Amino acid sequence: MKVRALGLSASALALTFACNHPASAQAAAPAAQPGTVEELVVTAERRASNLQTTPIAATVLTGADLVKKGVVTVDQLQTIMPSVTIQNFGQGNDFNIRGIGKGEQNSGTTVGVITYRDGVATFPGYFQDEPYYDIASVEVLRGPQGTFAGQNATGGAVFITEVNPTLGGGYHGYLQAQGGTYGDVGLQGATDIPISDTLEARIAFNTEHRDSFYHITGPFSGHPGRLDEANARFSLLWQPSDALKVLWKTDYNYIDQGGYPADPVLATNDPFHITSNAHNLAVDQFVRSVLNVNYVLPDGITFRSISGYQSGRSAFDGDVDGTSLANYTLRDGVDEVIYSQEFNLLSREKGFFTWVLGAYYQHDKHIFPAGQFDIGLPAGVFDDDLSGTNPAQTVAGFGQGDFNFDHGLQLQIGLRYSASQASNHGVISVPELGEFLPDNQTEKDSKLTGKIALNWTLDPNNFLYAFVATGYKPGGLNTPASFSLPPTFGPESVTDYEIGWKATALDGHVKTQLGAYYNDYKNFQVTFATPDNPTTSLELNDPSKTTIYGLEAQAQAIFGSLSFDGGLSLLHSRLGTFFATDPRTGGVALCDPLTGPVSSTCENLTGHQQDYAPRFTFNLGGQYVFDLANGATLTPRINFGHIDSQWATLFENAALGDRLGERNLLSAQLSYQLHDLLVALYGTNLTDQHYVTAVNSGLRYEGAPRQVGLRITRNF
Repeated sequence: MKVRALGLSASALALTFACNHPASAQAAAPAAQPGTVEELVVTAERRASNLQTTPIAATVLTGADLVKKGVVTVDQLQTIMPSVTIQNFGQGNDFNIRGIGKGEQNSGTTVGVITYRDGVATFPGYFQDEPYYDIASVEVLRGPQGTFAGQNATGGAVFITEVNPTLGGGYHGYLQAQGGTYGDVGLQGATDIPISDTLEARIAFNTEHRDSFYHITGPFSGHPGRLDEANARFSLLWQPSDALKVLWKTDYNYIDQGGYPADPVLATNDPFHITSNAHNLAVDQFVRSVLNVNYVLPDGITFRSISGYQSGRSAFDGDVDGTSLANYTLRDGVDEVIYSQEFNLLSREKGFFTWVLGAYYQHDKHIFPAGQFDIGLPAGVFDDDLSGTNPAQTVAGFGQGDFNFDHGLQLQIGLRYSASQASNHGVISVPELGEFLPDNQTEKDSKLTGKIALNWTLDPNNFLYAFVATGYKPGGLNTPASFSLPPTFGPESVTDYEIGWKATALDGHVKTQLGAYYNDYKNFQVTFATPDNPTTSLELNDPSKTTIYGLEAQAQAIFGSLSFDGGLSLLHSRLGTFFATDPRTGGVALCDPLTGPVSSTCENLTGHQQDYAPRFTFNLGGQYVFDLANGATLTPRINFGHIDSQWATLFENAALGDRLGERNLLSAQLSYQLHDLLVALYGTNLTDQHYVTAVNSGLRYEGAPRQVGLRITRNF
């Protein structure tokens, strides 16, 4: 399969090169023709630009792309784009790009891939299961985004834009009903509501119920694995003039997943037939409100303000040893509030020198009420309870200037200065022993990051770029393990070297994107189980050099009624000099991460691969539109995604379950459209492959089985 995939990619690139003859850089781009690949717009750099002439590695999906590919949740993205893996292991989905993301669900650790909704950075640790409904676009940027996203984007960034109200269109929207296997039923819809010539509202909603994939035995309570969610959105657009636009959006989300069933890593039973001896609960409830003010000054300079408020509560109860024995149980309840404010100034879009300036502030506060974060051990031993607050704040200033020279040459220079602080103000208690341990820690960091890019529009069909960019993840606070305070960990920085070529061939019927990157990490943040309490994890820094490098390719093509798209990535990662203790082999104390030495409990991990960093990913999708006699269309579509086997921990101990097998996920959709009516029969994981999506605290978490259903949509 790898040979065929590489052969297809090489053929497509050779075809692109052969069909693009050099021309003057000033020549006008050919007029768009029916049946050509659409222009994709990227907005992550604070202004709209054509993806084919923007020096970033990215995949952009429009709302129509999400519909035709059947994407309704974040984990489905990994099968339709390169270098992306999603790990669903308990308290959320962790996004990893090029092997960088987040491997531990706690409020004090940082992420490597940050997600934005309508310009606002969302919760970094929890609340990652928000569904995709009434979405305008999803932009997935690969590689460090040190200028515009700043910290917490060393792996990349995801920008999601929800559908906005549009003036002058009257009442318009859609209503969709769905039903499927596992008792899945859902209803969603949206509509614009005209109020005046300058004021328009839009409301959208989504509800879904699905029974559990699992058959569970044991003295458990709750509804583990069952999904019940309700989501709503209200948007209001006020545009009194061409110069001023004010957009306000508020989202409400209630997501009840019943709990996260899991087995011990080395279990040999059917992964969907498990035992549990605890109360099971997994509920996320949160609100996000965004105010976007856009004003064009008389001289053409644009002022923009993006204000964000987010408040959420996440509650989790579960059996964290995955057996019928009354061993470890975990209760985790956390409230989080985020205030954020960003200001932008943007020059005119044309001219020799164009620029963007920005300032950013964010304040986070995690609240752990007493009795809501508790690690319970066997009866008669003790409970380990953590309560308190985790306040954090970030301030940043950034800017980018573009120098547009003759002959299609462009020089880009971007800089961002970030300063952050994270603190613990809490207490660890053991009620049975009457003992209390104050938990007061602070981590402060600051960093200058940026990007220098040289771009060349060779002709209207070929764009070349090369850049050096830097990224930064601040340090953070580890979750206390047992009755002790772990050390804080320091910031991580990365230097990214990339080259790329984006091309258009056959009069716009084929578009390709090819890139290569080399990432050099300093003080790389690594995660592994705490030696004296394997149910929690610890983050430390590797002070030596860690490298990740690879190749990525994407292609999109349309020939009449036939269209297809694909992508692949090749990745190599190498951990620098690093020693660590694996508690699963009897180690109970830390060893020096830089010097070791190697012993029966201290292992040398130098040269190991980054966890959740598959060497090869490949995706291919295709569809054909059949025109029917009654004016309707019938469109079958197939999507296939391959993700190579990967390591779940840095110890790379296959005998202990560290090796996750490859994923080969096939989905399909058959759509019948007549005017405003769309009926789609869909199926995901059609081969019903059983695969482990992640390993966490000695448990294995299974990917979703085969699901089949029907969606009926009426647009108006």
